[in-house]
Amino acid sequence: MFEGLTGKLSGVFDKLRQRGALNETDVTEALREVRLALLDADVALDVVRDFIAKVRERAVGQEVLASVSPGQQVVKIVHDVLIEALGGAGAVPVNLAAAAPVPILMVGLQGSGKTTTAGKLGMRLAKRDRKKVLLASLDTQRPAAQLQLQQLAERAGVTSLPIIMGQTPLQIAERAMDTARREVFDVVILDTAGRLSIDMALMSEVAAIRRATSPAETLLVIDAMTGQDAVNTAKAFNDAVGVTGIVMTRMDGDARGGAALSMRAITGAPIKLVGTGEKLDALEEFHPERVAGRILGMGDVVGLVERAAETIDEAEAEKLARKMAKGTFDLDDYASQLRQISKMGSISSILGMLPGAEKIKAQIGDKNLDTKVLKRQAAIISSMTPKERKLPDIIKASRKKRIAAGSGTTVQEINKLLKQFEDMSTMMKRMNKLGQKGLMRQGLSALMPQGRRPF
Repeated sequence: MFEGLTGKLSGVFDKLRQRGALNETDVTEALREVRLALLDADVALDVVRDFIAKVRERAVGQEVLASVSPGQQVVKIVHDVLIEALGGAGAVPVNLAAAAPVPILMVGLQGSGKTTTAGKLGMRLAKRDRKKVLLASLDTQRPAAQLQLQQLAERAGVTSLPIIMGQTPLQIAERAMDTARREVFDVVILDTAGRLSIDMALMSEVAAIRRATSPAETLLVIDAMTGQDAVNTAKAFNDAVGVTGIVMTRMDGDARGGAALSMRAITGAPIKLVGTGEKLDALEEFHPERVAGRILGMGDVVGLVERAAETIDEAEAEKLARKMAKGTFDLDDYASQLRQISKMGSISSILGMLPGAEKIKAQIGDKNLDTKVLKRQAAIISSMTPKERKLPDIIKASRKKRIAAGSGTTVQEINKLLKQFEDMSTMMKRMNKLGQKGLMRQGLSALMPQGRRPF
């Protein structure tokens, strides 16, 4: 989501790093470009001013300008100030430190993804924290809202409060807490109604529910794609009912990202969770230091490893590794690898977690980052016979036409897939032949197909 900002900041810092020495004018010029980049990313003006002032104060000191690598020092200062702006180092977990049942109040505007987030949070608390969770919809405004949450609860594997028509939101909230106490639930997630815009009726209703239930958390759900409007919404909710934490949805979209950078300064409440996709498990803790690293093109390798550990089937991965080591890797194994990668999210989001990702993206082009590419390749392999998947060399012109017709693709796409598989197989064989010592001696270039070199 921070691609535009990352690209602009990378350009600014590349110029700084290329200079052997810096003076105050160089820093001022660089900060002017940083300021414009932040404003273009939809960061609130007051936040930008404060951000630039903090960076300038730390960056123009003699110990920075006279250091061996002043450009790198300035980048580190920007990185540190970014972390502060995003909420400080370390994720802030959802507060469950209260007597059970712990009430969690979900608030926000209609269309922000509040109800879906309630389902995601229920699933997260049940699976990761082993909590007995009750979901309750207090939304009597939107048709079928209570039914929607009931269906989400079923998919998430948690309990939902039985629907009784005609009750007010306050009555539903009180019934949810009473049910949770009697049936010994650990957590009650109360999904309040939203409105298309902020009004006094909405705020009064939320305030009354908050007084009646005394929630341990009042989580404001904000759509990151709404940019500056998200900041205005957060300020209004915080002023009216108080917010203890923020959940930003659609963080996997192509928004400018300024709302995330503005939230802590505007509300004083930390971003606790982020929605990274439509699936029920696509809800993650917000780590300011990792996000700052991604904004500055430093990647988030820790996050990538965590995502891999959560999504990749360990037994399947070990089986693939053994086959690779023996050089017996076939198209069935290649398809299995595609499925494993698809579980981790879009290729673009995975690349975004690697250091220097923007430059890699620029080299290979956005068209190759679409997850549809993986799905099309999987469809091609599914359209092959078992023999063709085991022995790809037998796939000639007539077979390619049949596979293309069966998978809804073209012969050119099949040729490209077979070439990628051939390159991978060649690499596996070379790795097996070289062994560990040979690989250490000759390096990565020894594995590359003839005439190619790594980035």
